[in-house]
Amino acid sequence: MTAFFYATNLKLVFLVKLKILLKTIARNLIFWLSFVFFGCTPKKSNDKIIGVTNDSLTIYFTLANDFNLPIEKRFEYINKANNIVTSQENDSLNRINLFKIANRYYNTNSMKEYCKTVNLVLENSEKVADTVSLAKAYGYLGDYYRIKAVSDSSFLFYYKAEKIYDRHNDKYELAKTLINKSDLLFRVGDFISSEKEVFKVLRLLKDDKNLIVKEIHYDAYNTLGMVYNGLREFDNAIIYHNKALKTLAETEIIGKSQTMAISYLNLGLVYVNLKKYDIAKDYFTKGIEQQNIDNQDSNIYALLLDNLGYSKFKLNDQDGLPELFYKSLNIRDSFNFKSEIPLNKIHLSEYYNFKKDKVRSLKFAIEALAAARKINSSREILAALKHIAIIDPKNAGKYSKEYITLNDELQREERKVGEKFSRIQFETDVIKGEYTDLESKNRNLVYVFSFFIIIGLFIYIVKSHKTKNRELQYKQRQQQANEDIYNLIITQQNTIETSRVEEKKRVAQELHDGVLGRMFGVRMNLEGLNSYNDDLAVSQRKSYIVELKNIEQDIREISHDLNREKSELINNFVAIVDNLFEEQRKTFPSKLISNIDSSINWDIMPNGIKINLFRIIQESLQNCNKYANANSITVEIRKVNENINLSIQDDGMGFNVNLKKKGIGLQNMTSRAKECKGEFNVKSKNGEGTKITVIIPIEQKQIPT
Repeated sequence: MTAFFYATNLKLVFLVKLKILLKTIARNLIFWLSFVFFGCTPKKSNDKIIGVTNDSLTIYFTLANDFNLPIEKRFEYINKANNIVTSQENDSLNRINLFKIANRYYNTNSMKEYCKTVNLVLENSEKVADTVSLAKAYGYLGDYYRIKAVSDSSFLFYYKAEKIYDRHNDKYELAKTLINKSDLLFRVGDFISSEKEVFKVLRLLKDDKNLIVKEIHYDAYNTLGMVYNGLREFDNAIIYHNKALKTLAETEIIGKSQTMAISYLNLGLVYVNLKKYDIAKDYFTKGIEQQNIDNQDSNIYALLLDNLGYSKFKLNDQDGLPELFYKSLNIRDSFNFKSEIPLNKIHLSEYYNFKKDKVRSLKFAIEALAAARKINSSREILAALKHIAIIDPKNAGKYSKEYITLNDELQREERKVGEKFSRIQFETDVIKGEYTDLESKNRNLVYVFSFFIIIGLFIYIVKSHKTKNRELQYKQRQQQANEDIYNLIITQQNTIETSRVEEKKRVAQELHDGVLGRMFGVRMNLEGLNSYNDDLAVSQRKSYIVELKNIEQDIREISHDLNREKSELINNFVAIVDNLFEEQRKTFPSKLISNIDSSINWDIMPNGIKINLFRIIQESLQNCNKYANANSITVEIRKVNENINLSIQDDGMGFNVNLKKKGIGLQNMTSRAKECKGEFNVKSKNGEGTKITVIIPIEQKQIPT
């Protein structure tokens, strides 16, 4: 069993580590420069708190990625950063910082905290429907469960991330997710499905020449090379590994030498399977040379040493043997690379078996089997059983039987895994389809209910408008009838007044003529007595003088009566308004204070003005009685310059003028004022009463009487 299975996707790990190292140096430099230039700058208290928090967070992030610090210290700084970030508001920056914390937990191998942080991002993203962060969190969880070898959970989260990126048409993130998914499928031995996912990536990015995309092309070609090596299609494996190297040569990426070392390792493993150990040895040697340039990952170095030693062993080249095997094994022991130890010991067992050292050969074979069982790797267990059956013929039957049983179980398990992945994909799509159907049904129901609600509102509005129109028409007819009645009253009073005036003229004429006749008779008698001075004449003259006084008194009384009645006739509008006020006082509890300027000559006032003023007063009093709940109402009619000023004020509840300005009552009063070429104003506030002011010019040249 070769080591190609363990070389998958290691290039990404090395790139991440090298990038982190460079970023750490840059951040430390920026931090100290910032401290020198800005450390003593005074700030306001509020800004200072925010600034301290952000500065502390930056420092903690920087120190958490400082690979020169002990891992315990880095873990402590991550926790401090985590305490700050988790106490902040759930916004986009907060979720970005949580991803940074998750990455730093990952780099310190704190997988429990890593998973907890990613789940927190997932929860926060779901609250605000942040699908971009949601997809990224799914991808992180896929990585977590892939490392933990929980393949079904890993596949589920990769599939969820894939669907979101596909909906957003984010080709780059979708391609990265598909590469991770193909690596997972490769790890569980589903080479065909892994191959399909890689070709999806290549089709997705075929027209994109971006340098970042070329890195994904490299990953795709490298994965295909390993897939075809696993399928034992070695020609295709060589083609795609060479394509990966060619793509790598066209890019300038951090850790390029380390990445080339991985490609040389994978090519060497293909030639080991082809038993072309001389070519394999050359590639392993090139890989060691490239790896030494960056010297980033000891695991790759150990793989290269082990396989170089194995190739030399197969070529019967004893130079450096068995030291290459032991050097590789020591690196793996010191860094706890348990997954590669079984194969390393199998190589040592083969070497000592070739050297006829049966004891050491069997010892390393048994240790390889124990190490494989310890890590519970079925493939390594099979390789160890196959090898130990060869070098221990006495127990070959037992080992062969276990090999066959385990191999059958492994094949069944691989089929189950493939079926499980298909089932997960199918069930996820079914759930999504059901959710989509339910969402569609709910949306349709909302549309239907909305339609009926709109129709109902429309019908209600139409009926309401019709009712209001009928009410308005009724009020208009009522007002018209009231105006007609008032006009009839005025006309009737004018007729009565005219008749009474004519009658008074007639009576006055008769009185005038009668009084004059009496006075003429008295005058003639007096003139006849002028020539007499006896007692009788004196007595008669006195009696005639008394008669003159009586006539004078009669004339004065008649004149006073006629003037008083004329005044009453002229002021009949005032009488009508006073009657309205008396009815108000008798009917309603509000105190009514009224004042009508006596200098106003209502006789010359057109009927239109008197009608509109009367109706405005009447409407205002009705509003006070209905809505104001006032204790007192004051009505004043005064003559100011050449205008009649009407003022109606109450101490009631008041109202919002802006909300009520379209009321029918206010509209009617405004309209009446305009008919008289006047102004209508209303001032009111909630709880402060209401004041209505009407100013009407006395001269109404164009207003019909």
